[in-house]
Amino acid sequence: MNYSLELHKVENTNPASSAWNAVYTRHQHEKTVAGNLNGNDFEVFLPTYTVVRQWADRKKCISLPLFPSYVFVRGALSRSFRVLTIPGVQSLVSFAGRPAAIPDSEIDAVRKAVESRFRVEPHPFLRSGDWVRVRFGPLAGLEGILVRKKQSYQLILSMELLGRSVAVAVDAFSVQPLALRAPLR
Repeated sequence: MNYSLELHKVENTNPASSAWNAVYTRHQHEKTVAGNLNGNDFEVFLPTYTVVRQWADRKKCISLPLFPSYVFVRGALSRSFRVLTIPGVQSLVSFAGRPAAIPDSEIDAVRKAVESRFRVEPHPFLRSGDWVRVRFGPLAGLEGILVRKKQSYQLILSMELLGRSVAVAVDAFSVQPLALRAPLR
């Protein structure tokens, strides 16, 4: 189950004002912030994954944010004051005092992964490893780090700006190696 709120596409000639930004939220306020941003005419993306939790009397499937304490919003730069007044918002993720833009390719890669039929889950952020590109299947074209987990392989998709990653299961035969990419510093 994916929790993805999207509104109309922002038609703007200024690329900085239509870029994706990350909003840092209070602990466990991601869905509330996403709903409030959506209600204020922002294009919002909140990727989630499903996990089974055990209580004393029952098991329940719940949806958790793939990037805890983060919500992605398009066009936050031009209306940053409005974003910062949303209840539960702590700050905009910034670099050198300015809201940092997240590349569309990173948002698209995570969106493609959560919309696929494969299991997606949070993963520790990695800076080194074997970079690969998926050659065929529903994840074709995605690039990431290939890791082995028990008897299966996973493709690690990273959000460089946040220092966070997610893992999606892949068939090791469906990927091709790429030249190593230098980590961002």
